[in-house]
Amino acid sequence: MKVYYSIDDFQKLEKAVVTTGTFDGVHHGHRKILAQLNQVAADIEGESVLLTFFPHPRMVLQPDLDLKLINSQNEKIELLKSTGIDHLIIHPFTTDFSRTSSLDFVRNILVNQIGAKKLVIGYDHHFGRNREGSFEHLKEYGPLYGFDVEEISAQDVEDTTVSSTKIRKAIEEGTIQIANQYLGYTFPLTGKVVEGEKIGSKLGFPTANIRVSDNLKIVPANGVYAVKVSFPAHSEQEPVDGMCNIGIRPTFGGKFQTIEAHLFDFKADLYGQEICIHFHQQLRKEMKFNGPEHLKEQLRADEATARDILSSL
Repeated sequence: MKVYYSIDDFQKLEKAVVTTGTFDGVHHGHRKILAQLNQVAADIEGESVLLTFFPHPRMVLQPDLDLKLINSQNEKIELLKSTGIDHLIIHPFTTDFSRTSSLDFVRNILVNQIGAKKLVIGYDHHFGRNREGSFEHLKEYGPLYGFDVEEISAQDVEDTTVSSTKIRKAIEEGTIQIANQYLGYTFPLTGKVVEGEKIGSKLGFPTANIRVSDNLKIVPANGVYAVKVSFPAHSEQEPVDGMCNIGIRPTFGGKFQTIEAHLFDFKADLYGQEICIHFHQQLRKEMKFNGPEHLKEQLRADEATARDILSSL
């Protein structure tokens, strides 16, 4: 997969099969579109192209929304690479770009710059200024500019339409199993291990305190989770089972959110290293305890539950 960080870097193809969208999460619905994209490209001996954008358009058009993303840009690229598409264009989304009319978007970008011969779009897809463009517009433009259009119907998981918005909501509410089901993979959170207050060590549960690498990345709801931890710089290292606490540590009067992972049966020094936490299941919400001893008792129960959950995966 070739990656381009602007449409201007892309050389027009003879037979481009194109889809567009933000594709945050690269979830089941996205992968259905991309599988169809690849199939259509193979059928006409063309090349598959995904045109996506950064920042997320809603971050530019609705800056007060404080939108967080399911994937960092690196995660998104790796997930898209695994789908087998030929070309990924990540074009800068700006206020000026948002004013591009649907006609100009199709004629100038999809046809003249990319070389679209076929478009594959998801259910209820809209594009161009004020989202004015639709499947019906594309059907009208097709004969004029020499391309065909295929629309993919809604992708459902247990009668619930998959969407990045629903996945973000599940992550924010801590229903991580639902998010994982929609995503088709385990939600990851990557960060560098930094110095903490060593409260966990005093309790007999030493933790790796994480500073998240990407400040646009969504963080799960406060609580305790069963997790697996991997080490991106050391791919030969097997993931380690553990549990992760996200919250303000109310038992100790904390005021700021921390992300702390306790790794089972693991003693290596991780300070300064980047680790990736893969969230499997929330064990409980964040709680305030009547002192350290009550907390330690609960942590022992949390560990037993987490070990049981992770051993069955």
